[in-house]
Amino acid sequence: MPDSPAQTVGDPLHPRALPEQRPRRHPGQGAVVAVVALGGAIGACARYGIALGWPTAPDAFPWTTLVVNAVGCAVIGVFMVVITDVWAAQRLVRPFFGTGVLGGFTTFSTYTTDVQRLADGGHPRTALAYLALTVVAALASVWAAAAATRRVVAWRQK
Repeated sequence: MPDSPAQTVGDPLHPRALPEQRPRRHPGQGAVVAVVALGGAIGACARYGIALGWPTAPDAFPWTTLVVNAVGCAVIGVFMVVITDVWAAQRLVRPFFGTGVLGGFTTFSTYTTDVQRLADGGHPRTALAYLALTVVAALASVWAAAAATRRVVAWRQK
């Protein structure tokens, strides 16, 4: 028995679905996915190396994660100013470095795990302080780095 039009409504994968019902394909995204994956591997390896070199004791304040996240946010502040105000970057630079490297380097998943570890370990005040301090440090870092980079760019253009 042939499909009725009602059977294709709402089924975007049906062979007779209307074009506007079908999922969109994004040709050329393979390169973007590849550079994000490569950058993410590089960033995650860098973060892992830092964590090995500067380990955090189980009940200690997680300074390593805080510093990594603040530094990563500062670098993204510089990077975004450079690629938007100074340099017309090739289309794969931003996904490679911004999403990949810096996304892999910063570790907000570890940040939330650290907060839970501190709270579960009987250190709720430290957990709350770390929770707030990380957000403030991340926002302040990206803002200060972007502002400083804009000043340097303006100074160099004089």
